[in-house]
Amino acid sequence: MTEAGTGAGGAKFAPRVFSGIQPSGDLHLGNYLGALKRFAETQDAGVESIYCMVDLHAITVWQDPAELRHATRELAAGFIASGLDPDKSILFNQSQVAEHTQMAWVFNCVARMGWMKRMTQFKDKAGKNAEQASLGLFGYPALMAADILVYHATHVPVGEDQKQHLELTQEIARKFNHDYGVEFFPVTEPVIEGTATRVMNLRDGTKKMSKSDPSDMSRINLTDDADTIAKKIRKAKTDPEPLPLDADGLAERPEARNLVNIYAALADMSLDQVMAEAGGQSFSVFKPRLADLAVDRIAPISAEMGRLMEDPDEIDRTLSAGAARARAIAAPILRRTYDILGMVGAGA
Repeated sequence: MTEAGTGAGGAKFAPRVFSGIQPSGDLHLGNYLGALKRFAETQDAGVESIYCMVDLHAITVWQDPAELRHATRELAAGFIASGLDPDKSILFNQSQVAEHTQMAWVFNCVARMGWMKRMTQFKDKAGKNAEQASLGLFGYPALMAADILVYHATHVPVGEDQKQHLELTQEIARKFNHDYGVEFFPVTEPVIEGTATRVMNLRDGTKKMSKSDPSDMSRINLTDDADTIAKKIRKAKTDPEPLPLDADGLAERPEARNLVNIYAALADMSLDQVMAEAGGQSFSVFKPRLADLAVDRIAPISAEMGRLMEDPDEIDRTLSAGAARARAIAAPILRRTYDILGMVGAGA
C-alpha cells in the first residue's frame, strides 16, 4: 500500500488511506479483526491514514440521539484501544467536517440514478418498504464517495459488502475527471485482505458475526471481560470431528473454519501455519488454546475502552482535534473541485 495511487489517465497521487465505520454500538471481534486491528497496522507501516466515525451515514435510519453520542464515543475508544494513535493517524467524526456533505452534493450531480438503483445494499436495507426509506439511505453511496475522494484517498480497506460502493466511487471519480477534462480525483483501490476479514457467528458459522443477532453468545463484544470471552469460545458451536490435517479439510466445516480463522488472525499466522500446529487436535484441546489467545488479545482492549469511556470530554477533544486536521486536507480539495466546476469565488 506504499505505492502511489492513480487517476483515470495515470496521474499519480501520494498514498493515503481512508476508512469509516458507522457508530452503531456494540463493537465485536469482527469489527476488531476486520477493521480496527488492520487500521493500527496500516498506521504503524507509515502510511498516511484517515479514520472516521461516519455518524452522518448512521442517520440514514432513525437514531436515538443519546445512543448515537454514546456509540460515537465508544467507537472512538475502540479505535484508540485497538492501537490507533490519534497523533499518527487522523481520527474524527464525520459531522464535524462539513466538506463531506458539500462534496456529496457535487457527487449527487455526477452519479446517475441507474447507478444508485443497482446498489444491492439499499435493496437489502430498504426491503419491501423502499418507498418509505429515507432519501439519505438511497443516496448513501454518493456520501461514501465524498468521504473518500474529499481526501484524495488512494486506498480504502473494505469488506466484501462494501466493495460495490467503492466501485461506484471509482465510477464517480472517472466520470468527473472525464466530464471536466482533468485528472483530479484518484481511482481509489479497495484493500481486501487477511484471514479473518469476515468473522462468522460463534453459533452458526454460515452467518457473519453481528450485533443484531439476538444471542449474545454468538459474538465476542469488545466490552466483554476475560471470563466472558473465554466462556463464549468454550461454548462456540463445533462439529464432533477433530480438526483436519490441512486447511483444505475446513472447506465444508464452517464452524471449525471460523475458529481456525479467528485463531490465525489473532496470532498473526496464516491458515497453513495454524493447521501445521493444530491439525488433528480435538476441539477440547484447540478451544482452550483459542480462549487463552482471545483473552490475551481482547481483554486489554476491553479494559482500555472502559477507561477511556470514563472521560468522554477527552474523547471529544481528540475528535475535535482530528476534525481540524481532516479539514486542513479536505478544504483545499473541495475548493479546487468548486473551481473546476466553475463556482465563482472558489479559488479565493
